[in-house]
Amino acid sequence: MKPDPQPSGLSRGIHFLINPEWTPEQALAVFELLNDLADSIWSHYGVQLQELIQEQQRTPTDHSDIEKAPSSL
Repeated sequence: MKPDPQPSGLSRGIHFLINPEWTPEQALAVFELLNDLADSIWSHYGVQLQELIQEQQRTPTDHSDIEKAPSSL
């Protein structure tokens, strides 16, 4: 069975196993810790992260294969 794709798009790396014996309280504590970490990272690097995300989402535009249309004027 293939794992669900990660939001990061990464398909390789460390596979994190979640202990099925965690209580809901333990799961919430880990979730809150990760959420606080994400908030701290965003507070410090927000502008740089936005710029990097925009750069990564931009698709390169290469028009070298388009022939110049003859001018009708």
